[in-house]
Amino acid sequence: MNFLEQLIKKSIINRYQMEDIIEKSRDMNGDIDRALESFGIASDVVRSVRAEFFGLPERAIDFQNFAFDVLKYIPEDASVNYKLVPLGIKKGVLEVGMLDPSDVAGLGALQFISSKIKMPIDKVVISYDDFKKVIEGYHGVTTLSDDEGGTANSMADEILDVPTDQINENEGVNSDGSITEDAPATKMIGVIVKNAIDGGASDIHIENVGTEVRVRYRVDGILHTSLRPNKSFASALVAKVKTLTGTMKLDEKRKPQDGRFVALVDKGTARERKVDFRVSSLPTFYGEKIVIRILDPERGVKTLDDVGLSPEHLTIIRDMIKRPHGLILMTGPTGEGKSTTLYAMIKEIDREGLNVVSLEDPIEYNIPGMSQSQVKPEIGYDFANGLRTILRQDPDVIMVGEIRDAETAKLAIQAALTGHLVFATLHTSSAIGAVPRLIDMGVDPYLIAPTLIMSMAQRLVQKLVPNTGNAVAVEGAVEEIITREFSDLSADYLSKLPITGNVYEAQRSDSSQSGMHGRMPAVELFTVDKELEKIILKKPTEDEIYEYVRKTQGMLTMKNDAILKSMAGLIPWSEVNSL
Repeated sequence: MNFLEQLIKKSIINRYQMEDIIEKSRDMNGDIDRALESFGIASDVVRSVRAEFFGLPERAIDFQNFAFDVLKYIPEDASVNYKLVPLGIKKGVLEVGMLDPSDVAGLGALQFISSKIKMPIDKVVISYDDFKKVIEGYHGVTTLSDDEGGTANSMADEILDVPTDQINENEGVNSDGSITEDAPATKMIGVIVKNAIDGGASDIHIENVGTEVRVRYRVDGILHTSLRPNKSFASALVAKVKTLTGTMKLDEKRKPQDGRFVALVDKGTARERKVDFRVSSLPTFYGEKIVIRILDPERGVKTLDDVGLSPEHLTIIRDMIKRPHGLILMTGPTGEGKSTTLYAMIKEIDREGLNVVSLEDPIEYNIPGMSQSQVKPEIGYDFANGLRTILRQDPDVIMVGEIRDAETAKLAIQAALTGHLVFATLHTSSAIGAVPRLIDMGVDPYLIAPTLIMSMAQRLVQKLVPNTGNAVAVEGAVEEIITREFSDLSADYLSKLPITGNVYEAQRSDSSQSGMHGRMPAVELFTVDKELEKIILKKPTEDEIYEYVRKTQGMLTMKNDAILKSMAGLIPWSEVNSL
């Protein structure tokens, strides 16, 4: 249950009002309190319900006796951004009033502020009216300097500034695994994160394997061990990462938890940017394992030409994305580049003349000219609710980050039926599997047939360093595999393929010991024509769809595509065998 549902439970609002309040808050940059105010909900009532919901004390501010000098402990921009204000100091503890005690960024800011002013913080819930009055009191108040209090951007920003030579894994760890002020855990995490970003890693794995702590980076889809600290350091590292999120509980080690933090990297340089880190903890035999997903905007949105698609696939995709309406599905497991390819497709759409809107979880990259919305299931804003709202926003093109349930699937289909071009991802193992999957989710075949225009699946495979591959003749076992994989393709389609007498394997180069760098997709896709529409109406099996598109479109499987890319010297043959 979320906070708005608590208001419903208390009969302060009804469910219809909740939907209108959520919609109104989106027009106000997600400000729920302003939205509630616009609906005439009393600020002190909201404060009381919120305090009860989050299990925190509430505070009505007495402005007759309020000492505005306390505002120096938190800068005005931090108070406005994170919706929290200092209220006073009692027995060496700074009391801070918050509007939303669940806000991840705000909690992270409080962690940073507490460490800088060397003072513990107590959180209380205040009303929106009181918050606005305190903010007005900032005029004329001078905040603390960096040495005294600093700005509360994020404790994570400071962590990324730690020099490598300051690491010492034997200091600052208490017997219970907790960490002290300026403990080496902070320095170690700083180095781990910086090295991951500099090395182009997509994920960081921190795990206690019994005899040691293993820190691994996933680069180009492969995990590589980077550091092996002593196992006594495990608890401190886990605790520090949890602290960064501000929401993960340090004392909860039996259940999985999720969190996130944002940090500035390469500060003071032309490459300065915010990087989003998604954190997941998992209880294991030797303690908690931490995985951090890195969403670095510097990697940017690729163009379709840069993704690594074959000319034939590029032609088909470009034809499909020019359609005025219909459903384009991208399928495959998590982490196989589906969103990257979808972004590349949308980048070629006229975002000036068309209203292009997306629902994502998370928003990985920002695309100019596209309205991107982050779903928040915890407040009732999921893909289904978001899609309903988007349809009232006069969209032309809609991107749905993931079809997770029958309701979202039906809404996406309905949107495509009513004249919108819809892009969406779906978890199936193949492009052909998308049709049976939608039927299994409860979507009627007569709705799928006229709306689905293309289904595409991909897996990422490692690329050879250009001009370094070692040619291997197509003979023996290699020839048998190739013959088998193309055996059911008609001679007409087979004759058009760039089949050569060699495939390539990786060999060490000056720039890469493995001979590989980067990844590209192995792709399969098919389009829906009138005859295939008739087949879909009969609730076909995957084999029936495969037989038709293989025969009439010459559809290549992902393995077929990988074989041709190995023959072109783009990927090693070993990657073909991985599909």
